[in-house]
Amino acid sequence: MQKLVVLGAGESGCGAAILGKKKGFEVFVSDKGTISKKSKDVLLHNNIPFEEEKHTEQQILSANLVIKSPGIPDTIPLIQAIEQKGIPIIDELDFASRYYQKPIIAITGSNGKTTTTLLTSHVFNKADKRVIIAGNVGQSFAKQVASEIDGDLAVIEISSFQLDRIETFKPHIAILLNITPDHLDRYNDDFELYAASKMRITKNQTKEDYLIYDADDEILTNWLKDHPVQSTLLPFSLVKKIENGAYLDKKNITITINNNQIIMPTSSLTLEGNHNIKNAMAASTVAHLLKIRKQTIRESLENFQGVEHRLEQVLKINKVQYINDSKATNVNATYYALESMDAPTVWIVGGVD
Repeated sequence: MQKLVVLGAGESGCGAAILGKKKGFEVFVSDKGTISKKSKDVLLHNNIPFEEEKHTEQQILSANLVIKSPGIPDTIPLIQAIEQKGIPIIDELDFASRYYQKPIIAITGSNGKTTTTLLTSHVFNKADKRVIIAGNVGQSFAKQVASEIDGDLAVIEISSFQLDRIETFKPHIAILLNITPDHLDRYNDDFELYAASKMRITKNQTKEDYLIYDADDEILTNWLKDHPVQSTLLPFSLVKKIENGAYLDKKNITITINNNQIIMPTSSLTLEGNHNIKNAMAASTVAHLLKIRKQTIRESLENFQGVEHRLEQVLKINKVQYINDSKATNVNATYYALESMDAPTVWIVGGVD
């Protein structure tokens, strides 16, 4: 029996442990910190051995496979010891995808991931599709796969930290919204390393798969020129006419895939700002690609309520709009917020619990 060691006992770690046990691995979970009662209850219920507040190297270095929490840096001595011994280290999403046979839509970018993930899921739910939502939102992908909740497709929000350990993960449709400087402390303050991590979303794609990306993002377009991918490209743009993909024509979103075209007015969007027009383009391109009816797409864009704490319109008093944007995480997120405001606004920013 092969031994699987899971480092980190959070949502993704527990999910990976459950799936590993179901697939016949001898599983051991190790967490350098204190494990929450919720996670302990899950591990105990599934008879999965674990340790907390330490990493026992003898246990860990006897593994055939290690699944690492994305939050654990690659630079710590334990990770280096595992690599020196030649033990593969992967991410929970990579592990779970090996046992999932339905289409995967993976969404990454420095900004807009959560909105686009939930908007894409919303469109498919409105089309009566059963959608797994996973990654940085929703439940652990591995846990849902272990529970045999296969759905019709999976929509996964994926960070650069998760992409760092991708080996076999292969989304049928990848969405790359943008690349701006973020989390550079994780990448030795080297923006090129961070961009390369984001581009790993295409690592295993073939010409039968698709990459939907922002053609207005110079970093993205230059990277794709210098590092061609196998994926079929479907760009979107606010300023360029796109033959195969999506673009803004006056106040209409035009999406063309293999000469099949749909046109939708931006006036139907409940979300404000050019960045949200792009998020809508990305989600709508996925829906059009997978043959969701135009009317369903339009209705979904009209009634999607957005993401809590992200440009969330709280109330309006005396013609002043109050907006909760407390989950804005970087400078570009701030820019997107400001460009969407065209009336007197109280803008609420800062951390949330």
